[in-house]
Amino acid sequence: MGLARLLVVEDDMDIANMLKIYFTGMQYDVDVAHRGRDALEKVKHVLPHLIVLDIMLPDIDGYEVCRNLRTSTRTSHIPVIFLTQKDERSDRLQGLELGADDYITKPFDIEELKLRVQGAIRRSERESLTDPRSGLPAGRLIEEQLRRIIRQTDWALLDVRLNNFEPFKDVYGFVAGDDVVRFASMVLGEVVDELGTTNDFIGHAGGDNFIIITTNEAAPKIRRKLKERFAAEIQSHYNFIDRQQGFIQAPTTDGRFEKVSFMTFSAGLISPTSHSFADIREITELAAEARRQDAAAV
Repeated sequence: MGLARLLVVEDDMDIANMLKIYFTGMQYDVDVAHRGRDALEKVKHVLPHLIVLDIMLPDIDGYEVCRNLRTSTRTSHIPVIFLTQKDERSDRLQGLELGADDYITKPFDIEELKLRVQGAIRRSERESLTDPRSGLPAGRLIEEQLRRIIRQTDWALLDVRLNNFEPFKDVYGFVAGDDVVRFASMVLGEVVDELGTTNDFIGHAGGDNFIIITTNEAAPKIRRKLKERFAAEIQSHYNFIDRQQGFIQAPTTDGRFEKVSFMTFSAGLISPTSHSFADIREITELAAEARRQDAAAV
């Protein structure tokens, strides 16, 4: 797993810098936003594993930031810990009613905050809410979305997979592999933001496999743009020699080496306009078959 990503939303520069230095020293990947709208914009591009959120911000308050996060399909799963000077019972209840996972008042004990951050991230991963590398919804949250759409009609599902991901890891190592997973999730998010809707869902089914739930109208455009953009930008993850020759030399099980092309996205597209589904297993099976056909057509 890569470093867990924290987003600290705090307008007090001294506190923000102290938290960034402390949690970076604890091996977290820490980003800082000093305004509520900046935080919401950052979350669009890179999903954090957890947000430490001050209530008193100069533009919109932390309650409004939390409300935005919880009402968006893309961000509703992210754990939020409120960090504030307010200690009234009504303020705590308001934060918890909005879906905050915890609440700490200033002045705070940094060791206590660290333990609460660790606990919230562990709970999220243990309950199969998020993938530890991408930060995207996983397991149970994906199942919930599939059970939701099976009762609806205007949706499309994209089953997206990284082709040639395992040979890449064999050559470049698991750390580089984690970087590619994070890059892939970023591309998914940015393309869906550009061409989809605010209610679209992106999940990480595991390993090199992702899903997108969007509308019938947006799905073909998202599929095409994903494949084009990923193919154009993935070369930056290869070294100069491999980029020059256009392939990598990956080890085989019998000790030889074989030429392997650069990674690409394959994406299967299904919707209720062309299929009927009795249960969510049929959705995932048909989507996987459509994705295999897409990969074979390359």
